[in-house]
Amino acid sequence: MSKIEDQFPGSTMFELRGKQSVRATFKLSQKAIDAIGLVAIHMGIKQKSLFDHIIEDADALGSLAKTIRIRQFKKIPRKQKTFVLSRKTIESLGAISQAYGTPRDALVEYSVKKLESIINAEKARHKERKILQKEIIEHFYQGKLFYKKAINILGKEDPFCRRIGRAIFDCQKIEIELSDFMKRSKVLENF
Repeated sequence: MSKIEDQFPGSTMFELRGKQSVRATFKLSQKAIDAIGLVAIHMGIKQKSLFDHIIEDADALGSLAKTIRIRQFKKIPRKQKTFVLSRKTIESLGAISQAYGTPRDALVEYSVKKLESIINAEKARHKERKILQKEIIEHFYQGKLFYKKAINILGKEDPFCRRIGRAIFDCQKIEIELSDFMKRSKVLENF
């Protein structure tokens, strides 16, 4: 056994090579490009991992290749976009493309459509988050009013009021974080 295999049990050079990153350029619709970016950014998933997930199942990709209508696909306005993928993913994509005589671009485009159900579910959750955000902001506002009341009764330097003050400060930080998250999530509304 080599020294590298001793350090990484269960890993072979072939497996490690398959994890190497490579750049690949595809011609995709703007909707597919947006879906990839949205899921990656909003859900905190690297685009490379996202591609690994949607393309890793060779059987599903083969089944998908059988359903692609090339004439329909050619009607979709597309633009070039380069992504970083694992070597294993790009090789799998190439093998399926060759086996079924289907363009890689079409395989990627239709694979990305699988993300639409995830995006639609997140879109529904986003609506609920907006409602909950309004409620939590009202609770934070009530907390501020309570803090002012406590200061009027006990004074700002009272240990009780100082602790409430720290809690209010923490709430303000959380309010900003929630607001930032909701701003980033706004892209879901237009998908």
